[in-house]
Amino acid sequence: MNALLFVNLQKKNAAVLAEQIKLELKKHDTLAHVFSFDGKPENFPSGYWDIGFTLGGDGTVLYAARCLSHLGVPILPINLGSLGFLAEVSVNDWLDVFLKWKNKGITPSQRCMFNVLVLRDSKIIAENFCLNDAVVSCTGIAKLIKLNVHIKPNDDIKDKGTALGTYRCDGLIISTPTGSTAYSMAAGGPILDPEMEAVIVNPICPFALSNRPYVLTSRQTIVVTVAEDQHKQGLNSGVLLTIDGQDIYDLECDDKVIINQSAHNTQLIYPGKFAYYSALRNKLFWSGE
Repeated sequence: MNALLFVNLQKKNAAVLAEQIKLELKKHDTLAHVFSFDGKPENFPSGYWDIGFTLGGDGTVLYAARCLSHLGVPILPINLGSLGFLAEVSVNDWLDVFLKWKNKGITPSQRCMFNVLVLRDSKIIAENFCLNDAVVSCTGIAKLIKLNVHIKPNDDIKDKGTALGTYRCDGLIISTPTGSTAYSMAAGGPILDPEMEAVIVNPICPFALSNRPYVLTSRQTIVVTVAEDQHKQGLNSGVLLTIDGQDIYDLECDDKVIINQSAHNTQLIYPGKFAYYSALRNKLFWSGE
């Protein structure tokens, strides 16, 4: 068996722990390759992997998900961060969780991901995946931007869909259920069960109070267009697309950001089916303690 360890060196003791895990995995007939990074990862290693480990926080899991989801490789996320909802396996429990998964005692949690395309003059200029969210926002002091949003069926190319509306806002968050506890929650969005197949459309500080977050089935495609009259409106022209808070793309007027559900899920290995709800209770202090 082959394992890939994503090791975030900005986390205390990550390098030491990686070597300990590597030695322990060898005892269980698993050859581990260590992929370490300090800051933005580069040069993702090629190879065949049966499992991925992340040593860090939620950001490390998000990066690993974009690398491994299309390969069908499950991820065991070891928590070296603080407030997070993805890295939920403790340093003390990782071996028990791994062995239970290896012996088919754990079925990984299936998390839907989104494909994200950027079209400019009908040409694809950027393509990526997200496990948490895709955010269209702006730069500079004047934050208000104008965005047009349409929805259309995923399985009907000819269907032009329907307009949901025009938003004047600080930005727009298109979130997966997994991402519902991230930026979208901070912006007033709902919390969803992470194994749902849905999409949250959440405007950030909208000019119109009637523009509220809403949830759609992920069987639909979301099309966000940067309004052509962005300059005429006197609005900020510096518009950005941010994927999972990590990958950033510059947008221009009339660019289209097309978001739909990926054919590949992220598979997360957790110690129990209800680990997510335990994390909600503990980290959002729902227990009242």
